[in-house]
This record gives sequence, structure tokens and C-alpha cells, in this order.
Amino acid sequence: MKKLTGNQVRQLFLDFFESKGHRVEPSHSLIPNGDPTLLWINSGVAALKKYFDGTITPDVPRITNAQKSIRTNDIENVGVTARHHTFFEMLGNFSIGDYFKKEAIDFAWEFLTGEEWLAFEKDKLYITVYQDDEEAYDYWVNVIGVRPDHMLKTEGNFWEIGEGPCGPDSEIFYDRGEKYDPDHIGTTLFYEELENDRYVEIWNLVFSQFNAKEGVDRKDYQELPQKNIDTGMGLERIVSIIQEGETNFDTDFFLPTIRAAEKLAKVTYEQDKMAYRIIADHIRTVTFALADGAQFDNEGRGYVLRRILRRAVRYGKKIGIEGTFMFNLVDVVSDIMKEFYTYLPEKVDYIKKLVKIEEERFHATLSGGEKMLSEIIANTKGDTIDGKTAFKLYDTYGFPFELTLEIAAEHQLKVDEDGFKEEMRKQKERARNARGGNESMGSQKEDLMKFMESSTFTYDPAPLKAKVIGLFKDGIQVERLEDAGEIIFDHTNYYAQMGGQCADRGTIKNAATTLVCTNVLKAPNGQHLHYVEVKNGQVKVGDEFTLEIDMTLRNQTQNNHTATHLLQAALKEVLGSHVAQAGSYVDSQRLRFDFTHYEKLTKEELNKIERIVNDKIFAAYPVNISYMSKEEAIASGATALFDEKYGDEVRVVNISGYSIELCGGSHVVNTSAIGIFKIEMEESIGSGIRRIEAVTGKAAYASLHHAVQTIDAISDTLKLKNKAEVLTKVEALQTELNEIRKENEKLRSKLNSLEAKEKLSNVEIIHDIKFLLVNQEQMSANEAKQLTFEYRSQLGSGIVALVNVEEDKATYYVAVSEDLVAKGYKAGDLVKAACAISNGRGGGKPDFAQGGTKELDKVLLGISEIKKAL
Repeated sequence: MKKLTGNQVRQLFLDFFESKGHRVEPSHSLIPNGDPTLLWINSGVAALKKYFDGTITPDVPRITNAQKSIRTNDIENVGVTARHHTFFEMLGNFSIGDYFKKEAIDFAWEFLTGEEWLAFEKDKLYITVYQDDEEAYDYWVNVIGVRPDHMLKTEGNFWEIGEGPCGPDSEIFYDRGEKYDPDHIGTTLFYEELENDRYVEIWNLVFSQFNAKEGVDRKDYQELPQKNIDTGMGLERIVSIIQEGETNFDTDFFLPTIRAAEKLAKVTYEQDKMAYRIIADHIRTVTFALADGAQFDNEGRGYVLRRILRRAVRYGKKIGIEGTFMFNLVDVVSDIMKEFYTYLPEKVDYIKKLVKIEEERFHATLSGGEKMLSEIIANTKGDTIDGKTAFKLYDTYGFPFELTLEIAAEHQLKVDEDGFKEEMRKQKERARNARGGNESMGSQKEDLMKFMESSTFTYDPAPLKAKVIGLFKDGIQVERLEDAGEIIFDHTNYYAQMGGQCADRGTIKNAATTLVCTNVLKAPNGQHLHYVEVKNGQVKVGDEFTLEIDMTLRNQTQNNHTATHLLQAALKEVLGSHVAQAGSYVDSQRLRFDFTHYEKLTKEELNKIERIVNDKIFAAYPVNISYMSKEEAIASGATALFDEKYGDEVRVVNISGYSIELCGGSHVVNTSAIGIFKIEMEESIGSGIRRIEAVTGKAAYASLHHAVQTIDAISDTLKLKNKAEVLTKVEALQTELNEIRKENEKLRSKLNSLEAKEKLSNVEIIHDIKFLLVNQEQMSANEAKQLTFEYRSQLGSGIVALVNVEEDKATYYVAVSEDLVAKGYKAGDLVKAACAISNGRGGGKPDFAQGGTKELDKVLLGISEIKKAL
């Protein structure tokens, strides 16, 4: 067996399958792209599902990858067992309708046992196959040459998850020896499939052969027209065998993190392995998840991430680590993994900031929560902590329920989970009912709560006469108003604020009195409560008034509201059906729409969305309003808010079939009334939630007019007679600038070449290796990199180290010629050596690497370290 680093094993695997005609695909983001069935990418095949179900045909039928993955369904086992992780890498090779069973077995055996590859001893490998898969069994025994006493047929070797592609699989096990078989049970552990640490599964070959169908016996499954191969080998597990680690954690993927944490703790790794393993595993998960765009949050994947970090922090406290510490381990994870995941170093500072903030929040939570939980445990009679108590910890102190479960289990106690869930339900109900804020009804305005007289509302905005049936001052019922207060009329045309739409404003008057209505909210019993200011006269119960709405504001508001409906439909059309409303607000000035989406929208997407909405406006679609049961509305394709409460009858707004929504707001009669639609802003407002702000009508015209003025100003600056030539002129200037830059690059390249030749007189010979040191100042990173390559080219065979000093930092650029790379010299190792002594960070590939430090007085020490390394 070869002795390899974890990074070498990964690269060797990819190199092997590339040599067998596989395309090496980069690891996909941990956040699924357009797959609402997954919270995280959780396997090598997860990001390739579109190929396996035949939705998309790949460019090449053979694929290999090292896919980063997250699984949290059995998080409690992490740190307890030898091989459980929340974050792991799955090495896989895939065939989409190309090779099948025999070739997959051939590849696996060659990679594991071939002298050029891992060189495992064949006698230490054991194989399982599906009990009815005679083809696989015969091939393993009669072609590969595996002894029958190393084979096991079992019913469990069949990969199937619901309907769709499925098939038999074949697992490969490695015998770690009697050291991991203290009771000397031997092969019985393998044959009887007993839980053990001696015979470890290292690779699973899935032969995707059949189409699973609900209600159909497995023996009757139809064969797939396109048979596929899906294999998975856990990188951490195979590395633990190669490096002879007691567990996956005793390898170079985890030990540097464990040792870094050990320096902060009061007990050693040997004294509490579980705590250190949890910390080392969880910081990898957090680092990679945040790097891929996840955020800490109270729900969804953000909640999972928060739970993982908090679990690690708690175990840090358990081994005596005081204060925040997880954020400092991000650097260690990056250093371990950056050779393959080259994007990590540039995200380290961002990740550390997020982790530190989250840690600080949790420490405040933990200190109070754990102390209270300890008291609860001490005073608990029986074996169960009641649900109300657990909920109080969660609700009042922010203490995660999962931690309550874990800590209780450590003390042989259970928690009443059903009771906890019931308290959670009650809390959500209270939150829905308690509407605080300015001019809120609250729940304490007794007079309003008792006021039961009926009042009706009409969407018709025409002025109408109405009678005062209720007068209030700050919610208290009064006989008359002389300055300001609240009025309920027997009927009204004023829209009350709800559903994201602001209330109408306007004038209410009769011969003796004039009122200005500034807002309308719904009273506790559903009546429209008009907030008014008395301009002259007074108001008494029974008085009649004419209610006039400010139609300019009403028209602008409903323009924005109807445009919001079109926007939501366009978002679904462009981004996908996963888009869902997460909040909205419309008034006379603009519209705001919050929606679920996993990434920032591109300019192209925003332009397309804006164009679609305007197309619907210019098409002059009628806006139809109808009333029906909720069931009928949903059946017709209407969109409803997930948590919204609806009555037996709902109001449906249908814009020519393009947008159908349940909505109680006011809308235009025809989309042409909106005029024009213009997106002003798109941003993130939370984990997985985006926001668009837009304008319509006059406001949109003003926005476009401002853009025209900007073009006019540019035209004047360029002294153009025809502003239609602005784009042509700017493009010409850009082309001219690019040509100048290219010429500048050519001249600089010639100059660099001449300088490189002159520098060759400074070449040193270190152990028969030509070494050239070049000092530069204030060069761009790209220029310095290219200059390093130029020096290496002039040198022929040798190593170049260029140091570029820019203001408060210095950057090392190291290039190694191909012949020396073949002899084992690595630029990445040399840069690491320089950065280690100069307190910097860096790394790279064998032929080129770079790193930097802000401690300029230690730059020469870094160069000396490179020379020592040589």
C-alpha cells in the first residue's frame, strides 16, 4: 500500500479515471441548484441527477468527481463513531449509458490494487454483491480472481430510493487486521455483517439497471433503457486506511485542526477524543457551507448550520476552551484543503467574521441556558424533562432544543418532544394574533374590541355618502371629535391597509366639517377604522359625510400592486417554480417584493424579468376579479400565500391567465393603465430571500428620464452632435484603450524579457539547482505573475522566486521548471515555507504558487527559508 497524503489520494483517484476517459467535473456547490428536494448536496451523484433520469444528456458519458457533501440526519453520531461526518468528500466515477457492470468492477479493482495506484493487498479485500446478481458474483470470482471465501451475497445490496432508477450494488471492504478485532471473531464479522471496526466498507459500486415502480415487486422491475454506473468512495475513510489512522479523524485532514484546538483547551485529544472530533468535523462543514453562500439563520439550511456550529462550541467549552475559538480554526481548514479547493483562502476573512459573530451570540445564549438546564436536570423527578420547560429554554433563552435533547441524554433523561412541539404551535398562534406597532389595534383596546356594529366596504372608488356609527380617541369610544381620532362609517370606499398594500387617503366632508383621512386600519371586528384630522367643525355619531379618495394616490398604488403580480409571475417564469412570495409592500411611490431564491439575480435575468412585465403591460391584458371557494381557486392554478388564512370564499385576481393570485387588494382594470415598469434595485435580505424594488407610471418615467439626462451629459462630454452615437463612441474608446493596453503589455513583455536576461547573472546554484531571486515593487498581481513565468522561461531549468512589495504587504511568486517538478520539487511547498516563517499565507500547484505577508521585515527570512528548503 502506498503512503499518501489526503490531497494526493484525491488527485490520484481523479487522475486514474481521467486516464480511463472520464471527464473530471469540479465539485458542485453544497447548495443545490434548482433542486428543491435537497437541503444540501449530500452525495457525489446528487449534483448529477439530471443525467441519471435522462432529463439532460451530458457532453461526455464518463464523468468523475470529488464532490463535497453535507449530511446531518445522524449528527449525534459524529464524534461518537469512527467514520461519521457532517461534511465529507465523495470520490465517484459515473457512466451515463456507456460502460456498465464489468468495466466498473475492473476500474475499482485496478485502482485499489494496481501498483501504479493505491497498491492495496488483494487478500485484504472482501466483496459483497446482491443475492440475485449472479453476473457480478461470477465476474468478481472468475475474472477478477477474488476467492469465494472473500465474497458475500446479501439481500441488502440493492440501491433504491423511491420510484426511478435503481439496481444492485457491490461493496468493497478492507480488512484492517486483528488490531481492530479484539475478540478475535475473524471473518464472522464480515459474513454476518456485524458492526465492527475491522472490515470497513471503502467503496460502493451501484449498477443502475432497473426502474423502480411503486406497487411492483423488485423481481418485476423493468430494465432501464439507459443503464448507468454510480460509485462512491468516501475520501476520509480511504485516507484513514492508507495513513493507518485509528479513525477517519486520525489523518492529515483532521489532525492539524485537532492540534490547533488542543493548544486552546485544558485537556488533550487523548483525554476527550469525542469533543475534538466534533470540533474538527463541524468547523469543516461550517467553513465550506459559508464559502458556498449559506448563512446562519433560524430556519432551513441556515438553521442546520447554526446547530452545527453551536454543537461544536458547546464541546469546546467541555474541554475548557474559553471564549470564541471556532473562527480561528477556519484558517487551519483552509490550509488543509486549499490545494484542491483553491477558492478557500480568499474567503477566509469573510467566513471568520461570520463565524465569530455567531459564536459571540451563542456564548451569551449558552451561559444562561446551560446553567438553567443544569438546575432543571438536578431537580427533575423521574426520567423526563417536560415540554414546557424545554420550550422556555428555547423561547426565552434561545437555547437550541437539540442541545437540550443531547445534554438530557448524557444524564440518562428524556425530553417530552410532543409537549415541546405543542408549545411551539401555541407560540406561533400568539405571534399571528399579536399585531403591535403604530396605530395597532393591539389586544387591549376594549372599546374597539366590543364594537360590533357592521360596516361594509366597496372597491368602487367613486365618492359616496356614509354615516358615522362609531367615534374613538386612541381606541377609547367618545361622543364627538374636534381635533383628531378614529371613525367607523356604516360603509366606506377607503381601502384599509392589508396584504402589503397601503391604505387610501383623502378628504371626508359635509357642509359644516372637513376631515383629512391619513390612514385606515381594520378594527378588531373587521370594520374599517379611519384615522382622521379635523380641519374645521366637529364630528358626532350619526353625522353623514361624503367620502372622497385621493384618486391620484389610489391609481398609482393599484398600478404598483398589479405590477407586483406580474413581477411574481415573471420571476417564476425566469428563475423557476421554487420562487415564492416572502413579503411585499406597495404604495403610491413604489413596490417592494420579497421572494425565495438561492442566489443573486444576474443583469440578464433582471433585464428579462423587466421586459416580460412590460410586455404584459403593453399587451393591454384585462384584469379580472372573481370570487370562488379556495379549493376552486387553487384548482384553477391560483397562487396563495403559504401561511395566509383564507375564508370560505376567496377573491381571485386573474391577469389574462398569466398571473392568477388570491388577493384582496385594489387593481387596475387593464394592464395598460400601469404605463411602464422599471426595476430599481435587487438585493439579499436574508438567507435564501431576495428583494426587488421597482417603480411604475410617472415614477418609472422619471427614472428613465434621469438615465436619458446621463446619456446627454456623456454626449456633451464627448462633444457628439448625435447622442445616438454615444454607444458607438464609447465602444470605440474602449477598443482604443484595449489596443493601447495590449501594446503596453507587448512593450512591457519585451522589457521584462530584457530584464530577465540581465537578471540571469544573479542566478545562484543551490545543490545543483539554478535559483533566481527577483525583487520588484508596486507591480500588479497579474504583471508580477507573468514576469515570474518569463524569468522561468529564460532560466530553462531552475526555480524563480519573485518578491513584489506593494505598500504594506509583500507577495511571493515562485515558479518551478517542469523537469524539477518531475523530480519532486513543488512551488507550493516553497511558498508555504516562506509564509510560515514570515507569518503569511499561501500555496499553489507544483509548478507555480504564491503567498503573501504584511510583515515586511520578515520577507528576507522567507527567502532564506526557501533556500533552506532547497
